[in-house]
Amino acid sequence: CCSVGDAADARLVTAELGAPFYVCNFKKDFGRIIDYFVDEYASGRTPNPCVRCNDWLKFGKLHEYAKTLGCDFVASGHYARVDRSDPSRGPRLLRGVDRDKDQSYVLFGAPRERLREMMLPIGGFEKPRVREMAREFGLPVFDKPDSQEICFVPDNDYASLVEKRRPGERREGDIVDPEGRVVGKHDGQHRFTIGQRRGVGVALGYPIYVVNKDARTNTVTVGPGEMLEATSCVAREVNWLVDESRFADWRECLVKIRYNAEPVRAKCLISVADDLLKIEFAEAQRAVAPGQAAVCYEASEPDVVLGGGWIDDVETPR
Repeated sequence: CCSVGDAADARLVTAELGAPFYVCNFKKDFGRIIDYFVDEYASGRTPNPCVRCNDWLKFGKLHEYAKTLGCDFVASGHYARVDRSDPSRGPRLLRGVDRDKDQSYVLFGAPRERLREMMLPIGGFEKPRVREMAREFGLPVFDKPDSQEICFVPDNDYASLVEKRRPGERREGDIVDPEGRVVGKHDGQHRFTIGQRRGVGVALGYPIYVVNKDARTNTVTVGPGEMLEATSCVAREVNWLVDESRFADWRECLVKIRYNAEPVRAKCLISVADDLLKIEFAEAQRAVAPGQAAVCYEASEPDVVLGGGWIDDVETPR
């Protein structure tokens, strides 16, 4: 959705459909997402720019622009669904039918009122069927390859992007073991992610993982896999797509701690005054990374997205 090629493809599709075609230049606004991405890595966190893009642009600026055109809805190609079966309850965000492509996780931050304006027409289909329909409708993008990369990091070298925009981040630092002993050197803590195993450049005689990072001291801590296990976490910038009063006390739910993770059983509690979401996992979870989103789903209806927040603090077993 962000390249010249994508805009050209969209123009071909609208020509086939006989629909008006508009191009929105959100370059300045998109710069905010890149700045966020760089700032998060520089501060030792693991960002998720796709969620921020949805929050700020697709379900922010784009919806505002649509209203200037007199549009009542904005349709997007996300693999998720909006349930409007009960008007008294209001619309609900649901997981996509294609579990391998489900994108409900990246939509949790959309304002609740946006659900009334959303149309997610492919969320009820498997991806192969969507391609078949595109072919049947004569759309020239039916066989367009899937993109697995961050759109503004086309070569997947995010560390170089960080260093280009923050030259001071590339500097030598220590790799330490759980006892704080220096076991190696690195070229910047931003080059590592929590849970990383490959490419650490250190051997301790047993499988090791990146278990912590300290941006202030530019230190990376490595250790055994069990050090990655978290029993709970706290998330901020909380956004709810249902009535948050339902979480005035601890409530059973399912939680996803990253995009490609399966929802796991947990208990959630919100602190409205502090804008916090507290999560206790039924079983310890590995590599719960500050900067990622924690998204809650209804325990009794696992397809229903309740809301979520941005992981800020993680508690590990002592």
